Amino acid sequence: MKCEICGKEIETTFLGKIKGNYIKTSGKQNVVCNSCFKVNHSSVKEASAKKQ
Repeated sequence: MKCEICGKEIETTFLGKIKGNYIKTSGKQNVVCNSCFKVNHSSVKEASAKKQ
């Protein structure tokens, strides 16, 4: 899987889980890596609050 923001490949564990975060926007789940989530956490949080 690739990050929706930066396009880097996101690592997976041996069980197939991603080492990142899922962000739900407009009914679609997007995958974001941990580094982008840390930097853009406040803007992601605001965007999800406005849509609800």
